[in-house]
Amino acid sequence: MTDTLAVAAKPARPSPYHEAEVLWVKHWTDQLFSFGLSRAEDFRFRSGEFVMIGLPTETGKPLVRAYSVASPFWAEELEFFSIKVADGPLTSRLQKIQPGDTVLVGKKPTGTLVLDALTGGERLHLIGTGTGLAPWLSVAREPETYSRFGRVIVTHTVRKAEDLAYREFFEGGIHEDPLIGDEAKAQLTYYPTVTREPFHNAGRITDRIRSGDYFRDLGLDEGFAPAKDRVMLCGSMAMIKETAELLEGYGMKEGSNAQPGDFVLERAFVG
Repeated sequence: MTDTLAVAAKPARPSPYHEAEVLWVKHWTDQLFSFGLSRAEDFRFRSGEFVMIGLPTETGKPLVRAYSVASPFWAEELEFFSIKVADGPLTSRLQKIQPGDTVLVGKKPTGTLVLDALTGGERLHLIGTGTGLAPWLSVAREPETYSRFGRVIVTHTVRKAEDLAYREFFEGGIHEDPLIGDEAKAQLTYYPTVTREPFHNAGRITDRIRSGDYFRDLGLDEGFAPAKDRVMLCGSMAMIKETAELLEGYGMKEGSNAQPGDFVLERAFVG
């Protein structure tokens, strides 16, 4: 009689994603929306990092993409800011989520848009286009931001004024934040620009930097000073590459987690 050996089943591989509940959704325009998700107790990140988020599919392989976390590291929920793409593999579905739905959140946040990647300075310029504002929502609510820099400038460039999501928040709402409200009121400046319709700050941010308007508007000496200014960049690839070249022209050096510098950009998005 031959004994049949039972083959032990391999233990299931832990999922690389948390299952997060959709808490709220806000549609800013027909192209922009934000949403809040529940946060797993063991999920840790640094303000400014990004994480993979997505939705399950019928094939069993989730559809995911990288999103900057728009909430600060201390927040009880996770916030994200997204565009809507009608035929986008993920955003065509993600824009339809409702409270109570489930969204997958990767367990390993990462990124270079963090304070650790910058050396010390006097002013911090957070320059973003479109949904590139997302990490600044996180960094601007980080207490260390205000202890390290005397002035924080959040720059947001969009096509139309209606695309200035979070404008009211940066113009006043952040001053009511229980953790950093007083510091933000004293140290933070919001600088929006619009490229495709009349606006008090009209034009591409790179053009305003080149012309000197950016510095004059902010009451600064023209040009970035390597000894004083630190810069973070997020948004369109064209803006990031163009601004990085401008910063290097001022003698500023790109930083990273391994070697902090004068400015940082997210190479995972730029390529």
